[in-house]
Amino acid sequence: MLKLARLPDRTPVKIALTVTPDLAHALADYVALYNNIYDDKAELADLIPAMLESFLASDRTFAKARKEVMS
Repeated sequence: MLKLARLPDRTPVKIALTVTPDLAHALADYVALYNNIYDDKAELADLIPAMLESFLASDRTFAKARKEVMS
């Protein structure tokens, strides 16, 4: 058996999302600031998955409840 376990499914899943105009403007501002700070050319679609992962990873209540429900 190899030390490295089999990798999990990495097939991307496309999700359509509708947001309010205020949120759309805030997200556009975030992308502009991100690109300015990191001298990058990232698109909103590049940042949203990382933003969601960061949000979920920082939500301790969600992590605890998910662990309890999934056990």
